[in-house]
Amino acid sequence: MFMELGYFQLAMEKWQRAGLWVVTRSDPEYPSRFKQRLRTASPPVLFGCGDKTLLNTGGLAVIGSRKASQSDLAFTDQIGAKAAQEGIAIVSGGARGVDETAMIGAIKQGGVVIGVMADSLLKAATSSKWRKGLMDGHTVLVSPFYPEAGFSVGNAMARNKYIYCLADSSLVIHSGKKGGTLNGAEENLKKAWVPLWVKQTNDKDAANADLVAKGGRWLEADIQAFKITDLINTEDGRAHQLREQTGDLFSIPAQPELGFEAEPNLESEPNTEKGMTEEKTELVVSENPVDFYQLFTSELQRLAKKPVTVDTLIKSMGLHKSQVNEWLKRAVDDGMVQKLNRPVRYQIKNR
Repeated sequence: MFMELGYFQLAMEKWQRAGLWVVTRSDPEYPSRFKQRLRTASPPVLFGCGDKTLLNTGGLAVIGSRKASQSDLAFTDQIGAKAAQEGIAIVSGGARGVDETAMIGAIKQGGVVIGVMADSLLKAATSSKWRKGLMDGHTVLVSPFYPEAGFSVGNAMARNKYIYCLADSSLVIHSGKKGGTLNGAEENLKKAWVPLWVKQTNDKDAANADLVAKGGRWLEADIQAFKITDLINTEDGRAHQLREQTGDLFSIPAQPELGFEAEPNLESEPNTEKGMTEEKTELVVSENPVDFYQLFTSELQRLAKKPVTVDTLIKSMGLHKSQVNEWLKRAVDDGMVQKLNRPVRYQIKNR
């Protein structure tokens, strides 16, 4: 038991050395757009690295296929650079292809970048790819998933809504007839989170025209013919901003909850560019280290008022089974939780 507890302690220390932090819905840095748009479906906990105040910057969400054409990627790079020059943040998912190209295009010009990662946040935090933006204080990488989670289609699909909901407007560069880009854009149109712009294309296999038919807007083909601010300051965009300024009940900070989602046994999708090695760098460690065990026990106060099984806790928190078991043992040793048998259950002790 002590060896495994030591392992988790080392893991948490490793996250701290990499500059990772955690924000909950009760923290002032937590994205207000999540509370306004997702309400109770907003992620209770966010892991991240970089300047967390950037999470409330807004900006242009840029979305597209991992297998976009070279002409699409060249256009995307110009979008990133153009946004940086206009002082508009780029919000994207960090995946290779369109996401990565838009973010790097902005970083090269000193622009603000918000990356919503579906996997491998710990690896991204120490990647040479994002180093300049992170060290300059212009980039923040965030994820609602366990920092060492491997790539999974489910997590990649789930994070799409977070990209839209952190932005003020959105641009789809290229969408296939099926997949995450299409599903995310359709969900945005259905929920009316932000305006959706769509790049023109001659690709017969693209679903760009389908998205326009469902409510998206064609973007000017000539990148010199528009400003990034034009994509945000539309009639729809102003309506979105007006609704958000009025606020609602869910803009009140909610109680912090624990909601890690992990896919630790899946192999992480490689995302290293050709000719670029994943060099390690150590960011500034927070002056207030995160106590993940304390977050766990705080959530237990809510979930284990009545006897609860380990499987129920795993399902509710999305943590590793071994991690839940070890922290439960620690909580029992600390006199915080009592273990019941036949069947095995756990309950917070009344004090």
